[in-house]
Amino acid sequence: MLTSDRNQPAQPQEMNPNLALDLQTVKKSFKEFTAVKGISLQVKRGEFCALLGPNGAGKTTLMEMVEGIQQPDSGTITINGKNWANHADELHNILGISLQETHFFEKLNVKETLDLFGSFYNLPASRTNEILALVNLVEKQKTNVYNLSGGQRQRLSLGIALMNNPEIILLDEPTTGLDPGARREVWEILFKLKKEHKITLLLTTHYMEEADYLCDRIVIMDKGAVLADGTKDQLVARNNGAEIIEFIVDENKSNGKQPSMDGYTWSKEENTGKYKLLVQSIANELALFLESMKQQGIELASLECRKMTLEDVFIAMTGRRLSE
Repeated sequence: MLTSDRNQPAQPQEMNPNLALDLQTVKKSFKEFTAVKGISLQVKRGEFCALLGPNGAGKTTLMEMVEGIQQPDSGTITINGKNWANHADELHNILGISLQETHFFEKLNVKETLDLFGSFYNLPASRTNEILALVNLVEKQKTNVYNLSGGQRQRLSLGIALMNNPEIILLDEPTTGLDPGARREVWEILFKLKKEHKITLLLTTHYMEEADYLCDRIVIMDKGAVLADGTKDQLVARNNGAEIIEFIVDENKSNGKQPSMDGYTWSKEENTGKYKLLVQSIANELALFLESMKQQGIELASLECRKMTLEDVFIAMTGRRLSE
């Protein structure tokens, strides 16, 4: 059990063999600022879980406490039933960690870099070859690190995190700053690990698509607290609708009239004039909506129908976009 004093003996706790990570009411403050506000979170073995939220949500601070870099002010963290206070060496051997930013020895080549980290675990040279193949860097193994692209450096960082064949990998915004192609390459590596190696992943991200594509479960965070936790479908279902009708009113043709939408959950973006209407089924309700607009004398400048996204869920919960 990790406490605010690493020298204190951990209290015995009944271990759930199905849990890879178990966080109980974890808090962390920096002077007057509370970064993490009593978060409890459990991640099952073999589960891919995303911590999704904007910059400043507390994702990295929470991740650093799981990694053992930061100590919580209160609360407990157990990893495979173990804690940093009493089992640091064991945890180093079962965790693979990739931080937001990794600093390499720039004049080493890719293979030398992986060999170096492999030596920390007394791994054979064959492990480097396995990692090179896994992260698609075989052709770059003789390339110095300073000559790698951003996507290649991120794949190298992921390779280092996987050198010790970890049971659990912790990735802090692994694709931030990458172009869509490079981001997709990292996703495919992680998806392959999920399919073939049954590892556990805790991932922080502010990319909706990344959380949706990779993870079984999504934990939405903001301002140090958990706002929602579940699969994408569960999160959407909890927010009054699964589909959206978006439209802009042609104010000239509508003579300045504003639509009345009693009985619906809706919002309007003041900067764009775009209305967003939540419905259970576009197929069932679109015709009724259009007939209502006609009866009200409302002409539409644009109309779009789509499924609800995680971005919509976040806006519904916080009143702002994930990127703000």
